[in-house]
Amino acid sequence: MADLSQESWEEQLEKDENAFILDVRTDDEVAEGYIPNATHIDIYLGQGFIDELQKLDKSKNYYVYCRSGNRSGQACAIMNSIGFENTYNLEGGFMNWEGAVAE
Repeated sequence: MADLSQESWEEQLEKDENAFILDVRTDDEVAEGYIPNATHIDIYLGQGFIDELQKLDKSKNYYVYCRSGNRSGQACAIMNSIGFENTYNLEGGFMNWEGAVAE
């Protein structure tokens, strides 16, 4: 897992042809806005979160975010523990994201 600043996260994501954006926030938070092309899996689903992760392609590079960067860091650690090798946490989270789309 790597913690990346918004600038580094965005730059790396732009160049990465094997990227997968993962939003681990709650449904209510997603309703306030999201990063385009992100897949949403709420980390608060507990075992359900892990079950959903198991369905994903472990060979992808995962760019993970939440509201502040804490839950996404936890999500990256969980992902690494079950076999995901490339996870990138958005430091500071979605609150600081400039390219957000509101529903």
